[in-house]
Parts: sequence; structure tokens; C-alpha cells
Amino acid sequence: MISDFRIQIVDCPLKFLCTAIIFIFWMAVASNLTAQDPEFSQYYAAPLYLNPAFTGTTPDHRFIANYRNQWPNIARGYVTSAFSYDYNLYQYNSGIGFMATIDQAGVAAMKSSQFNFLYSYKWNISSKWVISAGLNFGYANRTIDFNRLIFGDQLQFDATGTTPTDDPALSNLGTAHYFDFKTGALAYNKNFWLGFAASHLNEPNRSLINQEAFVPMKISIHGGVRIPLYRGAFKRASIPVLSPSFVYKKQGRFEQLDVGAYLLYSPIIFGVWYRGIPLNKNAQGNISQDAAVMILGFQFNQFEVTYSYDFTISGLGPISGGTHELALKYRLAIQMHERTRKPEKFIPCPTFNRKED
Repeated sequence: MISDFRIQIVDCPLKFLCTAIIFIFWMAVASNLTAQDPEFSQYYAAPLYLNPAFTGTTPDHRFIANYRNQWPNIARGYVTSAFSYDYNLYQYNSGIGFMATIDQAGVAAMKSSQFNFLYSYKWNISSKWVISAGLNFGYANRTIDFNRLIFGDQLQFDATGTTPTDDPALSNLGTAHYFDFKTGALAYNKNFWLGFAASHLNEPNRSLINQEAFVPMKISIHGGVRIPLYRGAFKRASIPVLSPSFVYKKQGRFEQLDVGAYLLYSPIIFGVWYRGIPLNKNAQGNISQDAAVMILGFQFNQFEVTYSYDFTISGLGPISGGTHELALKYRLAIQMHERTRKPEKFIPCPTFNRKED
């Protein structure tokens, strides 16, 4: 399945962020790439999907649910759902997590399901910086219902009115099972993060007809910066925070860049993003651009909900119906007795946490 562009990004000083984006644009011009994985426009609301190194970057139990309906005006478009859970085992310098994703597309009910176990290990390289390395071990199942498809020779009727077909028997086909592995690394402090992830390290074969359909490796570079917009002498109950960020991905001959920013002025979240490669042209010779994304949501102490809409600006145009996406996040803090409580060793990554200066 070829899905549309989707990428994600997070914190870093503005000078560094600009340099990183220029570097990514240069990479975009220098190569011709393609991708096959579903992605979320709200990548910061799907951290484990983006990079396993984000596992356990909050001190609480974190539950996240994501839903994406892409191009609803096209019959049986792309619908992707994901659910994840992770926790910071700070006494072991580690994080653990679980994630399940389901992707459905097309009139033949093509469905991909994947279940993942995630682990990360963290190093405090200074009082302000943390490096996290993560692994994702996945098992996937892919199916399609060939009975919903019509082949050319089925349009011919014999004397009895039946619909013969010369296609091979498909009753034993239409299913693929495979393992899938991913790794990633992340460096962050309370205002900046920069990460790298590599997916499909084993390039699994997910053919539905017992042939070869290898999933090409996908790489992702993502980063961002958290900028408090008030540093005055007077204390405020809520401080507006601006977070420009980016995500660059390439897979096979496909490439994608998401760049934009979101503004948090508690409890309101507002974001604007652009997805495309403005310095590159696609196979048709047109400037590679996919969507403009608007995000609106609310963030409270333990609960967060965000909605986004993708305005299609590619050649497909508004006939696609755009893309709707919803993300729900819940953090559950576990109370510990003061005598058994250990000091928190690691700085929670600012990308996915509420922090006010």
C-alpha cells in the first residue's frame, strides 16, 4: 500500500533547527525516494510509532490512541488506527512499551496488523542531557479478500450463466505473516530533541501471493525546539510555548518532509504543518507537495485530545476529502510511598510533555 506523506519533528535551538532543515532539503534534492508505510500527521502524538527511543520518556504510565481516515471521499480509502502504552523504569535506566497498529485500505479489505514490544535504554550524559536508544520487535499479519475482486475473465459468461475464471485458486493465498524490526536513537534536554530511526531492518517479505514483495528500509530524522514565549519577572499560571519541529523520512524511492510548529497556551494546542519537498519534483515533473495540516486540541494535567485536518494540495486536490486524524493521550501517575520513592534520573522529553517555565 502506498500512503501519503507523513513526518514528524521536535525541539532544538533555532539556529540548529534551520541548519538541520537545510541539510534535509539538500538530501531531498540529491536523491529520489519512495515510501510504503502509513504515517500520522500528528507525529508528536504517536511517539512510539515515530521512534522506539521515545519509549519511557515520561515518568508516568502513558496510554495513546491514534485514528487516521485518509481520503474519505475515495471508496474504501486508507484508515489507520494505533494504540500504545509505555512506562519509564527509571530504576533500571530503561523504558518499556507495547504498540498495536491496524491499517485498512481498498475494496478488497486489505488489512495489515502489527503488534510490537519496545525497549529503550537511557544515559544521563550530563545534568541536562539524556541519550536514549530504542528497539522495536514486531510481528505482523497482512490479509486481503480476493473474493471481493473481479478478474477480467470473470466478465465472460458461459452457457450456464456461471462466471468461470482461469486465475489460479486463491483460497490458499491472500495472507502474509512476518517479523519486523526497528531501532532508533534520541538526544534531548528539556527544550530540545533530535532523533534518528531505521525501520524494517530485516526488509520483510509481505507478499500476499507467495512471491517477493520486500518492504524497503525506512529512515527518519526528526527534531525540534521548545521556546517559552514569556521570560518576564512576574510569575504566570500559564506560559505560551512555541515548538517548531520537522520530520524527514525516506523509503525506497519515496521521501517526505513535514515541517511546522505548534503553539501550546494551556489548555489550547494549535498547530500548522506543511508536508512535501519544496525543492524536489515528483515523477510527473511537478513540485512534490502533499498537504497543509491544521491541528487543534486541548491539553490538561493527565489528558490530551487533538484533532487535525489535512488539506490536500497535491494533484489529487480537494476531491479526496482531505484527511481526518484524532489523537487521545492519557497519563496515569503511580503513587509511591515516600520511603520507597527514588529520585527521577531522567529529564522527560519536552516533545510530548506539559512543561511550563
